[in-house]
Amino acid sequence: MKLIHYGDVENTPVAIEGASKVRMRVLISEPDGATNFRMRLFEVGPGGCTPYHKHPWEHEVFVLEGKGAAVDHKKNRCPVGPGSIVFVPSGKMHNFVNTGEQTLAFLCLVPTDEVRKWREE
Repeated sequence: MKLIHYGDVENTPVAIEGASKVRMRVLISEPDGATNFRMRLFEVGPGGCTPYHKHPWEHEVFVLEGKGAAVDHKKNRCPVGPGSIVFVPSGKMHNFVNTGEQTLAFLCLVPTDEVRKWREE
């Protein structure tokens, strides 16, 4: 079992083209023995956004704090806030935008095997 405080996990800047004011903490992943899922915490600063992108796996998002928009494959902006749940199907363009004055923080879960395969291609 792994039991730590999220603040003890490295908070690294997301250095992908299109990302602005985004940091990520990988909370649970393969080194922890997680063979099926990877749990990440994203923190998007005011006015920031994740890149508009797609990938071959689905992911699930749970918004913890802040105010923002989930942008879908048709570029529809759907408001999100604390308690919002977002399901992003595989292969669909998407991103998250901070529309508020505080940090937008959300958990994102992705399947470990799919991420590993994608990186190896």
